[in-house]
Amino acid sequence: MSDMVVPSVGVFGSPLRTSALLAINMMGETHASELSRVLERSLSRVQSAVDSLERAGLIIGIEEGRARRLRLNPRFPALGELVALLDRLGAQDASLQSKLEELRRRPRRAGKAL
Repeated sequence: MSDMVVPSVGVFGSPLRTSALLAINMMGETHASELSRVLERSLSRVQSAVDSLERAGLIIGIEEGRARRLRLNPRFPALGELVALLDRLGAQDASLQSKLEELRRRPRRAGKAL
């Protein structure tokens, strides 16, 4: 089990669901494969967690071409409270913060020096 999991295990049903929701909140929006890399979990497990969060109404997936971008559901009735809780939990998760700081949010042009 990776250290990317938040210590507040059961807050959103499972450590992976909680970590996925925290990461989505911290990134603003993302996609399942990016979450998979950040959380160091298999894509199938992340997709399963994302699907359950979407069924619960906490996040939404928006189709953009072939990509499906994930973000918090702006119509969630307690969105302000949810964001406040996620911000507070996210502030406690130094390893997730560190991983997100390292994350490259745009592709690098082929041949471009690092």
